[in-house]
Amino acid sequence: MLAFLAGLLLSLASGASWRGVRGQESPPGSRFVCTSLPLDAAPSGCPLPPVPMQGGALPSEEELKATVLQLRETILQQKETIGNQRETIRELTSKLSRCESFPGPDGKPGTGGWRKEFAKGKDTMGDLPRDHTQVIDQLSRTMQTLKDRLENLEHQLRANVSYAALPNELREMLQRRLGDLEHQLLSKVAELEDEKSLLHNETSAHRQKTETALSALLERVSELEKGSSAFKSPDEFKVGLPLRTNYLYGKIKKTLPELYAFTVCLWLRSSASPGIGTPFSYAVPGQANEIVLIEWGNNPIELLINDKVAQLPLFISDGKWHHICVTWTTRDGMWEAFQDGEKLGTGENLAPWHPIKPGGVLILGQEQDTVGGRFDATQAFVGEMSQFNIWDRVLKAEDIMNIANCSTNMPGNIIPWVDNNVDVFGGATKWPVETCEERLLDL
Repeated sequence: MLAFLAGLLLSLASGASWRGVRGQESPPGSRFVCTSLPLDAAPSGCPLPPVPMQGGALPSEEELKATVLQLRETILQQKETIGNQRETIRELTSKLSRCESFPGPDGKPGTGGWRKEFAKGKDTMGDLPRDHTQVIDQLSRTMQTLKDRLENLEHQLRANVSYAALPNELREMLQRRLGDLEHQLLSKVAELEDEKSLLHNETSAHRQKTETALSALLERVSELEKGSSAFKSPDEFKVGLPLRTNYLYGKIKKTLPELYAFTVCLWLRSSASPGIGTPFSYAVPGQANEIVLIEWGNNPIELLINDKVAQLPLFISDGKWHHICVTWTTRDGMWEAFQDGEKLGTGENLAPWHPIKPGGVLILGQEQDTVGGRFDATQAFVGEMSQFNIWDRVLKAEDIMNIANCSTNMPGNIIPWVDNNVDVFGGATKWPVETCEERLLDL
């Protein structure tokens, strides 16, 4: 309809005339034919049909041309306005998406990522002084509300596309409202950053204060326990790990050379459940499970060599002292398990022909996910241990029996149990150990 009226107006403006008689009915089968005439030519008896106008006056040629140009200009302005408004909405929607995907503490995107990092953290030292999830949930709800309001504005804009009234006022109103929303969003993000920084500072201060208190207490206990000298004998001590955490542990200062066979023996006492945890672990670059002894959850106690597993028939979670030895050789991956001097199990094909790599870290009481760190509290050893020795060969069964029944003292030729070779951290303690005979009475 609009196209027809525009054509009619253009025809009138260019001097077109009608062949026919105004006010008379055309004979059947006849029709009107519009023919273009020069401006100074006579219409040849074909008067123009009346065009209804306000007040009954016919428009002049200049008025019609001006009207057509005004209509064209209005349409172009409306298209430009709609395009600008859509571009503004796309830009703000993109900003919202970037804010929603803002990375968390470990670089992972999204406020959900921050929430997951706090939820899955392995640090079980204690509850943080503040609740991270409340702040993050509140920001997520606010961002979703702002996004919904942006979408409503976009729907309103689309609904107003067919209307030409007040385009400038509508554009200014939308720009003001979108600017307000963007300002609110940036304010919320800034508040979250401030809160995160505050929580980090409080957490660091809390940890430092706790570790300082533990270290001071440990030093005082050591002074009372030993006076100004070491234990009566360098090997007459035990390491105590009373809590299942990821920050109590002991560390052997010496490392291992390349080994093609070994024997590991130790005394331990634990009644932890389920599973006693990890009495010791040896990690090297590229392999965190080079040598591990672990009883985790409801699984049997296991010996890991180069991440290969053998289940050992040992039962040591009754709260009594037990003497444990495991032997291994790279030839066919042969292994043996001894408890209180008796061989309870043997097997083969445990990492055969794999030499133990040198230069790693030996940790007492924790399982390493990286060399020297990333402990998991659920795999921590709870209890006491002593006389942790390592030899670079497979000991004979009679030697192991003599060590277990206290008839011989045989320090490890690779790792001996001596005071100056063992450090403790995080509240783990060194205490004088019961005599070997007293440990035998506990069996």
